[in-house]
Amino acid sequence: MKMRPGTQTGFLLCGKEWTEGEALEVRSPWDQGLVGRVTMATRADARQAVSHAVASLRRTRALPRWKRREILEDVAGALIEQKERFAQLIVAEAGKPIRLARAEVDRAVLTFKTAAEETSRLGGESLPLDLTEGNEGRWGLVQRFPVGPVLAITPFNFPLNLVAHKVAPAMAAGCPLILKPAPQTPFTALALGEVILKAGWPEEALAVLPLSNVDTAWLAEKEDRIKLVSFTGSAKVGWELKIHSGRKRVLLELGGNAALIIHGDWPDLDEAALRTAHAAFGYAGQSCVSVQRVFVERRVFQTFLWKLVEETARLVTGDPAQEATEVGPLVRQLEAERVESWIKEAVEGGAKLVAGGERHGSVVTPAILTATRPGMKLRDEEAFGPVVVVEPYDDFEQALAETNHSKYGLQAGLLTRDAGLILTAYRELEVGALVVGDTPSWRLDPMPFGGVKDSGLGREGIRSAIYEMTEPRMLVMSGLS
Repeated sequence: MKMRPGTQTGFLLCGKEWTEGEALEVRSPWDQGLVGRVTMATRADARQAVSHAVASLRRTRALPRWKRREILEDVAGALIEQKERFAQLIVAEAGKPIRLARAEVDRAVLTFKTAAEETSRLGGESLPLDLTEGNEGRWGLVQRFPVGPVLAITPFNFPLNLVAHKVAPAMAAGCPLILKPAPQTPFTALALGEVILKAGWPEEALAVLPLSNVDTAWLAEKEDRIKLVSFTGSAKVGWELKIHSGRKRVLLELGGNAALIIHGDWPDLDEAALRTAHAAFGYAGQSCVSVQRVFVERRVFQTFLWKLVEETARLVTGDPAQEATEVGPLVRQLEAERVESWIKEAVEGGAKLVAGGERHGSVVTPAILTATRPGMKLRDEEAFGPVVVVEPYDDFEQALAETNHSKYGLQAGLLTRDAGLILTAYRELEVGALVVGDTPSWRLDPMPFGGVKDSGLGREGIRSAIYEMTEPRMLVMSGLS
């Protein structure tokens, strides 16, 4: 795919680019300039993609581990070679600041490299079965096999690495894949699809289909030949999808409302403020583990709050194509207007706006609020924008309770040197992961990633996803001489 601004790109099916059909315009979140047009796939195209995926399963299932590993390593190598190309695509269609876009490409490289390594670890076990009289000579073997065709539905905010987190494990497991990228970010996914096919993955075993929401729902809910649906996106859509997906396996990586607890014994509040500013406002807060709530022990509350204000003032907001930019636009102006309205609602309800919160088109300046309370959207919902609320606490149990007072439970952060408090938090916090010594935005791609409550079902992270995309099968042997 050689994309030029304003040109039309086709969807990817059976190794071919299909350009006939209705086109979707993709516009820059920064200046609304035309990024390009992509041909929308139809329900008939989706049905054809499923048929090819089913037919290709025998081939992908039989691919030896060395070949799967080689293909995955070649994809990683191509991403390294084409790093700037992919970074510029991410900037153009997602509005992500260029330095963060380059970091995303690096993360995708690690994702594919890890998947390549995991192919050699996808083993099994031998079981003795001569455990009772009459079963002499019996033994068993358990191996994991691909579940079948996978439907992957991905979001806009990490248009390369979150695609990689579904594609790479599926390839390692031997599963054919149908990928439905976010409508705002199809070009990065299509470019990755071409790289994967060039690396040697079977053409029939990968389709990249920009689809309407209606046709995507049909594919996930009605097409029984799909065996697993992996969805990353909003909690509302994800849980609705699960309800209607029948017997399919469903993996959900959904929203968050990440909290950071800062206890008074933490020795470096300057570093804490710096990390919090970047974790709350980088990429305009458009991450499911963006810091949205900070609970600070009262004895250091004012000191931390003003250090955070100072660090936030140093962040560069503006054009994501500029090297210095750290906070770019929200993906759509409607989202910026929503964040603006949530800030206004909180202030009208008695919250104090300490800094920021001004909207200019699709850009919202980083906003810091305090004196919020449960019931306000900024406390209860996922803001997915450059907003953080900072509140004091007097008792550590209170901080834990405030953190758990959320329908989400993805990740939490804790800054303390007290081992007892760490163990208490690890036991009591209702989250998929507790990050000690850093913000909840920290993630290394190979680790298991996912949440509880409304934050999802199952785990991503390469080994965990491969496990979800395979099923155990037992072989019982007897009577062999």
